[in-house]
Amino acid sequence: MKFSPLCIAIIVGLSPFSSIADEGTGNSTTIEVIEVKGSYFNNYKVDEAKGAMRSDISLLETSQSVTVIPNSVITEQLATTLGEVLTNDASLTAGSKQRNREVFNLRGFSLSSSNGYLRDGHQHWSHYQQPIEILENIEVIKGPSSILYGQSGPGGLVNMVTKKPTATTLFTLGADIDQEGSSRLMLDAGGSLTNDESLRYRSVLVKQDVEYQREYQNNEQRSRDRFLGALVVDYDISADATVRFHYDRTDDEAGLDTGAWLNDKGNLIGDKKTIRDMSWAFTDITVENTGIDFNYAFNDQWYVELGYNEQNFQRQRFESSPKKASSFSEGDSYTSNPYDRFDDWQFKTAFIDFVGEFTLADLDHQLLIGINSLDYYYGQLKVKADSINYTAGQIEPSRPDISYKTDDSLYTSEYDYYGVYLQDLITVNEQWQVSLGGRYDKQSKENADNESFLPKAGVLFHPDEQITFYLSYSEGFEPQRSDTLNDDRDINDGMKLDAMTSEQVEIGTKWQLFDERLLLTAAIFDISKTGKLITETLDDNPNFDTQTEQAGEQRHKGFEFAAQGTINDKFFVMASVMNLDAQYNKDENYQGKTPVDAPEWSASVWSRYEFTDQFAVNAGAFYEGERFADSDNTITKNAYTRVDVGATYKATIANHEVDFRFNIQNLFNTDYLAGGGVSNVTAGDSISYRLATQISF
Repeated sequence: MKFSPLCIAIIVGLSPFSSIADEGTGNSTTIEVIEVKGSYFNNYKVDEAKGAMRSDISLLETSQSVTVIPNSVITEQLATTLGEVLTNDASLTAGSKQRNREVFNLRGFSLSSSNGYLRDGHQHWSHYQQPIEILENIEVIKGPSSILYGQSGPGGLVNMVTKKPTATTLFTLGADIDQEGSSRLMLDAGGSLTNDESLRYRSVLVKQDVEYQREYQNNEQRSRDRFLGALVVDYDISADATVRFHYDRTDDEAGLDTGAWLNDKGNLIGDKKTIRDMSWAFTDITVENTGIDFNYAFNDQWYVELGYNEQNFQRQRFESSPKKASSFSEGDSYTSNPYDRFDDWQFKTAFIDFVGEFTLADLDHQLLIGINSLDYYYGQLKVKADSINYTAGQIEPSRPDISYKTDDSLYTSEYDYYGVYLQDLITVNEQWQVSLGGRYDKQSKENADNESFLPKAGVLFHPDEQITFYLSYSEGFEPQRSDTLNDDRDINDGMKLDAMTSEQVEIGTKWQLFDERLLLTAAIFDISKTGKLITETLDDNPNFDTQTEQAGEQRHKGFEFAAQGTINDKFFVMASVMNLDAQYNKDENYQGKTPVDAPEWSASVWSRYEFTDQFAVNAGAFYEGERFADSDNTITKNAYTRVDVGATYKATIANHEVDFRFNIQNLFNTDYLAGGGVSNVTAGDSISYRLATQISF
């Protein structure tokens, strides 16, 4: 087994605490000790998801399915990527992991990098692996959510909630390693900077080096080097007003791995560790987020929130770009098409929300009125090299002498949009609530202007304080790339194109059990996405070749069940299951077909059992049913179940809390294929071990 020198540093660093703990203090002063009974570990259950309603409304008063994955689960699993966390919700399935980023499907619909993710309610450009060390929890908001956030897909949104400043002094140092020699060193600090606690901060630093199990064909192991720095500062201007400044930067460089290849039977071609990219292919990313938020309470009933965030994302990607031939077998030659590319994304988001609670006509209202906006810019430079033919066993070709800096052209794309939204949660009586809302949205983009109005409605019935039944209707939209069809050989050339739209009807229930310690949820959903362009060939028309209609439809139906919280004082659980029927309708090419990576059944469970206040064990299982690897539904990936286990021991050494954790992922060394298609599938890792320690000062 390979181990980083960091392991030795951890052991050496802990040894002074051990020796100090064995020494007597020599102090005979009697001190009154107050013993506090209770779990030494965090809970699994979260009662609110602010991203779902953009205000502090409980999940029992939210008429849609929402899952909140808390920091305690992230910590227990020693998660290093967003994908490792999202496996805890069965409604999310993984797509490909090519090019050092992760792709996900929610209720069978792909999450777009541009509009499928939020950070603290801001749309967040997510074309990279997210820095999960700065996250407090993750909210999975299911179904169309365009009313509050603008253009977004029908599956829903992932809102990443960041850690906030704390008045209590916090200083923790953590480190973890795995059997490949990967290491991660983390610092999380916070506290007050003034005696009156009006100025508070939270800072996170991470240095990570990763050695992957997959290897290039010259036997070099793929690696990754990442640095993260984040700082959040809160200042109480007065008793009613608070301003927050935040900044974080990620530097992430990694060798490229565009995924494994499958044959027409759905089996891997060659060894599961083999990377088809050249060892000199890499991606180098720098991401900076800078922003300010302001909160002011007018009185006990009304407050206003303002937020602004600017995200600068720059990436160099030097590709070898291997291409799989349809008839490729191990030992055949294949073509690579190298290029050097530079991408520059700039994402500027802003919002202002007015939130109030009042009584009108004997009805209680929780009203939200707001405006949010996005200013998007993208620029690209790219230089190509000559193609390369390569056969396994040959000496690897040298890296082409090209640079994106020699490109004298610059491709750019820009757009901006804003939306005005209103939402009202009306309490009729103790049993009934009604949620109503709407949004007007306008996008400005050359040849792709778009205007939309979206409604949302929900009815909630509470037969008991701890039980909710609800029915909801919501809509979403995604503008087309152009506002008209531009094809002079199509009979409908010049046709006005509307945005793709989605509709969802959802029926669900939420139950709190065991003195509000366990939350059970269930939902049945029916989502349809329309507006996809369908093109048919015209055989007998001498003037036109095709006829395009905006009539494509994709429909996903299913149900979900989840349990999250505490069964008793020692047993904690987070479990979910989803059944999905996903199909393309009104599509000449894929009529009746199922989208890639949309299994009929998926399930997950993660649990913790506390033997004592200091020692606990974890066990989890993650199931994915059969899925198609291609849109024609001719290649199937087998179902699989991965089992993970772990254990935590908490000790007090020299008055410092020290946590030790050991996790095993893929305990039974199951061979499986995760997300991705025939030329970019993720081959699941073999059994792996991770050891971690954390010291609190």
